[in-house]
Amino acid sequence: MSLSKNPPRGWLSLFLLAMALSACNESAPPPPPSALSAAAPDDMVLVPSGPFIRGSDKTDDSGKQDEYGLVKPLYLDEHPQRVLQLPAFWIDKYEVSNRQYKAFVQARKVPEPFEWSQNGYNLLPERLRATDLESLRWIATEYFKLDIDTRRTGRDELLRLMLADQQTKDTLPVTGVTWFEANRYCHWAGKRLPSEAEWEKAARGADGREFPWGNDWNAGLANTGDNEDWGEDMAPVGYYKNNRSPYGAYDMAGNAWEWVADWYKPYPGSDYFVAEAFGEKNRVIRGGGGGMGHYALSEFFRSAMRGYAAPDSKNSDVGFRCARDADDR
Repeated sequence: MSLSKNPPRGWLSLFLLAMALSACNESAPPPPPSALSAAAPDDMVLVPSGPFIRGSDKTDDSGKQDEYGLVKPLYLDEHPQRVLQLPAFWIDKYEVSNRQYKAFVQARKVPEPFEWSQNGYNLLPERLRATDLESLRWIATEYFKLDIDTRRTGRDELLRLMLADQQTKDTLPVTGVTWFEANRYCHWAGKRLPSEAEWEKAARGADGREFPWGNDWNAGLANTGDNEDWGEDMAPVGYYKNNRSPYGAYDMAGNAWEWVADWYKPYPGSDYFVAEAFGEKNRVIRGGGGGMGHYALSEFFRSAMRGYAAPDSKNSDVGFRCARDADDR
């Protein structure tokens, strides 16, 4: 078991120490990703030009909105289904990770996601190594939330566990960022947020499939927020090897919802309109998030499913991935 939540003597000094260990604005920044992979990026996949099926004509014939108490009707904002033509574009193979976003925070001196200051991710490894044992034990309990008896754990083991925890967090999708922060990251990386149509084509391909892997729902193929391994937390990007779109993009169903460029508006020709949500007040999010928990219905992870959030909101299950024009070198 971990130590009590009661802070040790001199807790204020220890708190200030933890703040001094913060990593995000002090390390030498690596070059932006665009400088490393300008021609044929191996961290992106190509979505070729051509038609795809956007939206759906489904209706909630079984009354799931009432059954689950959903605020937004199922399917209606996906109407009407249409065939659209898109030029070729690149899209990130994976959701942007904490490690990638940390490089942006360090380079541009922008605010880090709040959660990083609460879970030990923003603490510099070299400064942890220089910290005394009593302080390490407090940090391991209060920030890393290690499920061990830290009073009986030595310095080397504490450091090993905390650094391993940071390395695991490196691989998780960054969440808790606003639409504006996601947009700024993509521009810094020499990319942009995908349009809603681009995101949907990248997820479902040209054949109009329901999910990135096909038409049959399988909760074991995605992090739905109701998985034994993660609970309501994020999984490492690309962990689910069969959660792969026709073009090779991972996690386009589940794990984190993803910001896209568009405002949440009705599709042209739609007969559905809700004034309090539509318009230039909410941005679209796509993919279904791990925070769905026991509401992890297959409907939320369909490639045509549209969600929305205020662009200045920060949500623990909303992240993003970037895109780029195919002729952008």
